[in-house]
Amino acid sequence: MFDEEGYRKLFVEESRENHENIVNNLLALESGEDQQTAIDEIFRSAHTLKGMSASMGFDAMEHLCHSMEDVFSLIRNGQREVTASLTDLLLTCTDTIEGMLDAIEAGGTPSDEQSGSLVQELQAFTGEESPVEQKASGDAAPAEVSTEPAGEVEGRLLYTLTVAVDPSSTMKDIRAMLLLQNLQEIGTILSTTPSQELLEDGKFDGPFEILIESEAGEDALRTVASGTEISLLALSSPQSPPEVSPAVKEPALEPQAAVPSPQVQRATKNEKSREIKNIRVDIHRLDRMMNLVEDLVINRGRLELIAKKHGIKEFDEALSMVGRSVSDLQNLMMGIRMMPLERIFNRLPRVVRDVANHDGKEAELFIEGGETELDRSMMDGLSDPLLHLIRNAVNHGIETPEIRQASGKPAKGSLRLTARRDKDNVIIDIEDDGAGIDPEKLRKKAVEKGLMTPEAAAAATKDDLVNLLFEPGFSTADAITDISGRGVGLDVVKKTIASLKGTIKVETAVGTGTKFELVLPPTMAIIDVMMVHINGMRCAIPISNVVEVAQTKMEAIHRIGNSEAILLRDQTLPMHRLEDMFGRAQKSDTLVVLQNDGRRCCIAVDTVDGQQEVVVKPLSRIAGNCRGISGITIPGDGDVVPVLDVNTMI
Repeated sequence: MFDEEGYRKLFVEESRENHENIVNNLLALESGEDQQTAIDEIFRSAHTLKGMSASMGFDAMEHLCHSMEDVFSLIRNGQREVTASLTDLLLTCTDTIEGMLDAIEAGGTPSDEQSGSLVQELQAFTGEESPVEQKASGDAAPAEVSTEPAGEVEGRLLYTLTVAVDPSSTMKDIRAMLLLQNLQEIGTILSTTPSQELLEDGKFDGPFEILIESEAGEDALRTVASGTEISLLALSSPQSPPEVSPAVKEPALEPQAAVPSPQVQRATKNEKSREIKNIRVDIHRLDRMMNLVEDLVINRGRLELIAKKHGIKEFDEALSMVGRSVSDLQNLMMGIRMMPLERIFNRLPRVVRDVANHDGKEAELFIEGGETELDRSMMDGLSDPLLHLIRNAVNHGIETPEIRQASGKPAKGSLRLTARRDKDNVIIDIEDDGAGIDPEKLRKKAVEKGLMTPEAAAAATKDDLVNLLFEPGFSTADAITDISGRGVGLDVVKKTIASLKGTIKVETAVGTGTKFELVLPPTMAIIDVMMVHINGMRCAIPISNVVEVAQTKMEAIHRIGNSEAILLRDQTLPMHRLEDMFGRAQKSDTLVVLQNDGRRCCIAVDTVDGQQEVVVKPLSRIAGNCRGISGITIPGDGDVVPVLDVNTMI
């Protein structure tokens, strides 16, 4: 769903930055400080502001920015001098833009009534001949005037741009389309190689060329053709217009004293008191703030131990108040870092469309739960796995319209992307109503690729075969295409999700469809854990994975092969003593029952020390990954305590 309020808020934030940049550089331009840099910055901000206004449907602001951009282009090309009256007019325009942004922020839409007269004045400036090109004639007779329009006499320049889209871009078609639209605003595109249709469909590899006719000049073209995931490799001018004889120029007129407009005549501007509601903060500052909050939690734990030791009532009361403040601060910091999943969900419908068109299929994506929030650090790692799973669902799962209709399905395939929160976990489902995954095809491929012996493949269960999809180099595609079939993808998806401490599983039925379920754990660095001792060593278990603590008798433990199991409440649970991690311990009758993703097991412990709120730090790169350990924590007494990774135990 289109979040108009969210986009309006983002538009105002970014537009105010561009507006401020224009004002500051206008003042720098007037003072003569590094004029080339100042005009480049002004042109970039004005062009960005114009494009953003057009995309949001604020036509009045777009028209004003477009007229300002025309003036800035003349200044940059040396056809117009920066005078006090021109600067006054441009600053008046920026005041009007600021008023428009205030109206937009309040929920309104600017009208041409605010800017119509300013647009006319700007057009008058661009319509006049530049004073730089005028010749002072004094009392001399005027030169012969040409009856031919100036635009036809001067002609235009042709430029060839060689442009490349970042190979890692997942939206190269959109990048190319936006580039062509922006170039069209400052000139006329005569041709592209490959064709414009292929560029907009993303059907190109490597650099491409654009032949454009434009009066904006090389600097303007360089500015527009350089942006996010876009690189300008070369810019050449194959043809220039013939020199125009001075005789055809219009007569030089003695410039009259500039009569400032009513807006410029204001000696002082009524200052507006506008509350700053949004600020941008470097993410590294937020990370630093989070580290300080974590330090507060650790020191709070130390103070709690001291209070417990000395039993001072007043100290306990003060510490309780401090503890509440630290918890509130911690929750506030985590809220600041959270982002709605729709930030990455909203780009996926275009992916479905492009892949479906490429494969000659019809598919529609339905999105639910985009408002579900996830930590910013996990959003960065989640984007590529989701993109690959969606592409695979269309390419491998959805059938062609003819096959679907023959099997009694609608011609258009359906994909559903849902997100929800289950306790502390975020669960994301990608489900299609396609052909499903054939276990027999997987069984055959496993033998062909040497991943299983014929005997092992014959005895493999459906789950065993489906899990082969995540093996490196394994693919069920019969032919290699641009989309898939090279055996690179799902293994990387699984590794990426595992690096986020999450899990991925597949449910599929032939002829019905396939569902991938991603379970992402809470990313809070501050969590509740249960402190236990195993063989005299202390370790922590996330409370979200603990089901219960139980007492048992030795005769209730049974050996099944090389492992142990216990019958607890009519359920047989595998039992782990973790001797490979903590050494051989004496037999214990205390068990902690753990659960992850619906599956359970139990571990034997010496003692249970109780629940505690701690800060979890990842293992250092020097230590590397350690199976069974998700991180370390330092409780109030200063010891370094490992935190068990329940995902790897079940």
